[in-house]
Amino acid sequence: METQAKEEKLPKEDSAETTSIKENEPLLETIEKEIEVEEETKTESDTSAEKEEATSRKKKEKDEDIVEEKTYTIPLAKALIMPPRKRAPRAIRMIKAYIRKHMKVPLRAEEEDEEAPKIMLTNQLNECIWGRGIEKPPRKIRVRATKDKDGNVTVHLAEVS
Repeated sequence: METQAKEEKLPKEDSAETTSIKENEPLLETIEKEIEVEEETKTESDTSAEKEEATSRKKKEKDEDIVEEKTYTIPLAKALIMPPRKRAPRAIRMIKAYIRKHMKVPLRAEEEDEEAPKIMLTNQLNECIWGRGIEKPPRKIRVRATKDKDGNVTVHLAEVS
């Protein structure tokens, strides 16, 4: 009974009063704070929209640069001929040699002023080769090779698209 009496004596606050403006603060300051919050949310939404536009531009540029795209299954069983600690590096070299041959990438630049075309492997492909360690690369691997205007070739893992 005593707890009920104490609860009745305590003043109950309305939810409307808690959300209302504090009497200590002038009205101008609260309005300025609200404007600042709105501006912050606007700038956050603007930056996210700008990021989306930039990524879409990059994707379009990449799509325009692609001259040729092919999918290959590369046999890597001969990498197992090497000693155990040299198998994964040999598999990487075999992939680059296979792509160089089949995508017709020259070893040297045609002219002295130009750079030689490069063969670049993606991180996902590299992780797939090295996934089971240096001693156990996969027996074969399916890749997607894309060639750009400059002659550079990027090799992707085929399953991850």
